[in-house]
Amino acid sequence: MKKIEAIIRTSKFEDIHQCIAGLGVKFFTFYEVKGMGMEHAKPQTYRGIAYEPAYIPRTKIEIVTADEHVDDIINCILTTGRTGEVGDGKIFVYEALQAYRVRNNDTGEEAL
Repeated sequence: MKKIEAIIRTSKFEDIHQCIAGLGVKFFTFYEVKGMGMEHAKPQTYRGIAYEPAYIPRTKIEIVTADEHVDDIINCILTTGRTGEVGDGKIFVYEALQAYRVRNNDTGEEAL
């Protein structure tokens, strides 16, 4: 099993979600994150006062999947999430040693 972590543009989340769901991924976790990299935050105005945010909002997706689905999921994120501009995101892949389903004690890929 592998764990895929992808940091993506928030504006691309729905497109990526639809693509991943089309592959049969039944469960994943996502949350809002902030970070900084080569792209810099754009100045914004709030109640007439201009300010420059220090961090850029992004969405982080975490998926644990069987080894045979990893390439399809990564390809889905790469093609759907790409704009060609700095700040499109990153994907990281890790080994997942074990998974457990709390409800009925399923283990391994059965728990996914």
